[in-house]
Amino acid sequence: MPDSETQNVEVSRQVWTAPNLISFLRIVSIPVIAWLIGSNHLVWSLIIMAISGMSDGIDGYVARRFDQVSVLGQMLDPIADRLLIICSCIALGVAHILPWWILIVICCRDFVIGVEVLILANKGYGPLPVHFVGKVGTFVLLVAIPCLIISHVIPLLTLASISFYCFGMASCYWGIGLYWTAGIVYIAQGMGLLKKRKH
Repeated sequence: MPDSETQNVEVSRQVWTAPNLISFLRIVSIPVIAWLIGSNHLVWSLIIMAISGMSDGIDGYVARRFDQVSVLGQMLDPIADRLLIICSCIALGVAHILPWWILIVICCRDFVIGVEVLILANKGYGPLPVHFVGKVGTFVLLVAIPCLIISHVIPLLTLASISFYCFGMASCYWGIGLYWTAGIVYIAQGMGLLKKRKH
């Protein structure tokens, strides 16, 4: 989905750009992060996750600074975020850090929106614009993941461990609520477009 920050920037159809390469490397790092979490190499998973997070900001800056905003880049960024959330939640479930139902709730939302995007694409519509609530929900979930990992890196059942775990779980609940709120907005927007097409 296109970012509102780049709506007034010329968007190209270039594929081989520096920002796209950074985004691709970020996507490649996701299964590595998930494997490290699932294998209980939590410190290394945090280090690579931090590098991946910094690369997310770098590719956006490079794209805008050097006029390399592209259609592919706008697609890769949200895909990377979704993959990181889903793969990390699977790994956290395997590591018995996160309840499995959270992964199911997140995946159900992405499945519903994915079906809607396919239906709209079949009718000739492009991706829906990113809603602010969706961006915040994604950000909160991406904050929750390292907090939950940190809660198991430091000695368990200490005040710091409990604090990080409680904050991480609270962020999960808050993020899921925002995630689904944005999902309902996207569903309503898609249905509105389909209704207009019928008239």
